[in-house]
Amino acid sequence: MSKVALALRECISDRSARIGVVGMGYVGLPLALEFAKAGYRVTGIDVDSKKIAGIRAGKSHIQDVSSADVREMVRKKRLTAQDSYRGCHRFDAILICVPTPLRKTKDPDISYIVSAVDEIAPQLREGQLIVLESTTYPGTTEEVMRPRLERDGLRVGKDYFLAFSPERVDPGNAVYTTHNTPKVVGGATRACTQVAVHLYRQAIEQVHPVSSTQAAEMIKLLENTFRAVNIGLVNEIALMCEKLGLDVWEVIDGAATKPFGFMRFYPGPGIGGHCIPLDPHYLSWKLKTLNYSARFIELASEINGQMPHEVVRRAADLLNDKKKSVKGSKILVLGVTYKKDTGDVRESPALDVIRLLEQRGAKISYHDPFTPRLSVDGAKTYRRSALNKASLSRADLVLVITDHSTYDYDQIVRDAALILDTRNATRSVKRGRSKIRKL
Repeated sequence: MSKVALALRECISDRSARIGVVGMGYVGLPLALEFAKAGYRVTGIDVDSKKIAGIRAGKSHIQDVSSADVREMVRKKRLTAQDSYRGCHRFDAILICVPTPLRKTKDPDISYIVSAVDEIAPQLREGQLIVLESTTYPGTTEEVMRPRLERDGLRVGKDYFLAFSPERVDPGNAVYTTHNTPKVVGGATRACTQVAVHLYRQAIEQVHPVSSTQAAEMIKLLENTFRAVNIGLVNEIALMCEKLGLDVWEVIDGAATKPFGFMRFYPGPGIGGHCIPLDPHYLSWKLKTLNYSARFIELASEINGQMPHEVVRRAADLLNDKKKSVKGSKILVLGVTYKKDTGDVRESPALDVIRLLEQRGAKISYHDPFTPRLSVDGAKTYRRSALNKASLSRADLVLVITDHSTYDYDQIVRDAALILDTRNATRSVKRGRSKIRKL
């Protein structure tokens, strides 16, 4: 190992290394806190000045991060925050955790990565480690980041170190956190991997090195493509079960009694969040550049994308059975976040369901304990309705989209006239089952 690598490892070991984390969102802030708790001086960087002001004041804007933890690290001067890239040359390691959305064409948008790297590159110095954590297509670290970082002649693996380590944050998961979720790390060279692994081992319980940045990038896409494809499969099974007059939830529960060879996935109104609806398209796009069609990904995306339409169709059928049309019917949507017990509405299928129902003339209200206001397509903004006997009984249809654990489903079934349950949230309710229809 070179003298430069040994010097960096030494300052990592003795906790004198300074760490910069770019992006103070749901990935970056928890990661910055873990390194701060491990004894490092960490600086969070984000262009959102409100986030920076909040962190400086000891406040967390992330559901899974407590303000008490932020406040303690700020008080101990282990965590600072800034809204510019000034002074990046002072950091021994820079971890990039910026968004990677899709364009409307479903092509990757890596502009946030490019912007961050272009800010860091002029300040890059010998002995620094740069790690990308943002989900992206295989080749981004080597093909996009490395050329920009080496414009001034620094050589990867000798003068500076470059790696990819995919984020594995699961919002709302109280069991697996940043600290105890195994970390995959792949470097541009063997020395890059060794240095990056050494850094992460100081704050993360288990680190798994792989052979390259491309392998690490592919691992992340496999994880979420696996989920997207299996959700697409079980959504199609749900459609089949309706045609056959079967209860898909009973079928899944029965299959899950097999102790091997089966993994339980559930149907639903669609997929949402920052990963599953987006990440497989990064892989599909990359393969298209190599003249290969990722057929499983495309088919799963098609099926999952149709589920909001299926929910609206079933809602219309239920209302029709009651001699009511969608137009003019009062529909109360319960849960608008993409995942239970979180406050994240990104890519939530509830947004599509509400939009489609609005287009058909329904009078929409919603309740979600985590979302006091909701904007649909950046146009109409809703305010959260009360959830009580009056609001439930007023609705022609109560539509369960997100199965928050705080809901009293016995009360909901008791007071509602008709329920479409897309999550099987009412499975334990014993009375009033004649009111319930499931996906």
